[in-house]
Amino acid sequence: MMFARLPRPPRGLVRGAVYVGALAGLIAMAACSSPSSRFYTLGADSAPAGSAAAVSARTSAAPAWLIEVAPIDVPPQVAKNQLVVQTGPTQVQVLEQERWASLPGDELRRALSTSLTQQLDTIDVYGTAYADTTPVYRVSMNVQRFESWPGSHALIDAVWSVRAVRSNAVMTCRSVVSEPVGGGYDALVNGHRVALQRIALQVAGAVQAMASAAPQGKVGGATGAGFAVPACPSAVAAASAGS
Repeated sequence: MMFARLPRPPRGLVRGAVYVGALAGLIAMAACSSPSSRFYTLGADSAPAGSAAAVSARTSAAPAWLIEVAPIDVPPQVAKNQLVVQTGPTQVQVLEQERWASLPGDELRRALSTSLTQQLDTIDVYGTAYADTTPVYRVSMNVQRFESWPGSHALIDAVWSVRAVRSNAVMTCRSVVSEPVGGGYDALVNGHRVALQRIALQVAGAVQAMASAAPQGKVGGATGAGFAVPACPSAVAAASAGS
């Protein structure tokens, strides 16, 4: 029996196939050895200690008044998942491997909401229906500077307001908090976390002052005369002066 002899492939084609295979292997190895991303969050302090039953009782009880924490605006240059750090007065660096768990504005809003609801023992009803008979205080914040200086400090400069819903009464304040940090990105993120907690204390004080100043029998405050809007908490001015 005779067999037909198949033609041998050209040497150039064989070398090309070997080259492509080797290149694919190198790419796969590089992908496996590339550094993985690290994710950070501004998650607020954990809930106060207490039994599950006590926590459930606090949560199910109807608060005397509610809060509504609106979405928070941040400067466009830091409104991204990557950490953006300052390398000089006019220069920044975008870190591809160091990332926020969610966009900075979302991280700030979630942490602020958690802190306020714990401090004030109330509920954040943003995006949720609520009874017209319950006073609601809307918290809005615009972060004008969100600076990250590795090994130096984390700075948050924010203008915020507390407004009695269904009312013209509004308190507008500014907080500038600079928190010193050590080396490393964990320390930098924690510096922002501490700075935000300091601002949250000021906002909580403002909400309490607004609630105390609201005329009795008025839902969410008066719509005209009789509502003396309190001044910004003194801690705000102290924080601004010390930054």
